[in-house]
Amino acid sequence: MSDLANKITSQIPIKEPAWLKEFKAFIMRGNVIDLAVGVVIGAAFTAIVTSLVEDLLNPIVGILMGGIDFSNLFVVLFGERRASLEATRQGGASVLAIGSFLNAVIKFVIVGFAVFWLVKILSKLQASQAVEKATTAPGPTASEKLLAEIRDELKAARGAAPPPA
Repeated sequence: MSDLANKITSQIPIKEPAWLKEFKAFIMRGNVIDLAVGVVIGAAFTAIVTSLVEDLLNPIVGILMGGIDFSNLFVVLFGERRASLEATRQGGASVLAIGSFLNAVIKFVIVGFAVFWLVKILSKLQASQAVEKATTAPGPTASEKLLAEIRDELKAARGAAPPPA
């Protein structure tokens, strides 16, 4: 039965939908691939920033502020306060997680600062490459020079001889 199915499908032309062709062309463009790489690198960078903030900066800031643990800095709006934010939430309490919000703000500032400097550096590199391309414009090739000489000789020959009647 599979032979029969293969014969039938090989004889029936299956046309690829136009949207599928467009999608393939879109995915294979360099910009989309660059964007995908950027997203993956951004996710990895976010993990590094998260660790930097939660594992290095918050303990130092907490010590400087009298031993405050930002991860457990919260206000209970309704319900019973427990030992940690997670335990309080699991108990059904409604809380304002001020420490988590501060962590998110610090992470945002660090990522924003890093992106700012990255864009600034890339802009300078692109500007310097544009200047290099403008100053090192390629001269005419050997064949272009030869064609220009032939053109100039033809013009000179036409100017010296009277035009045909």
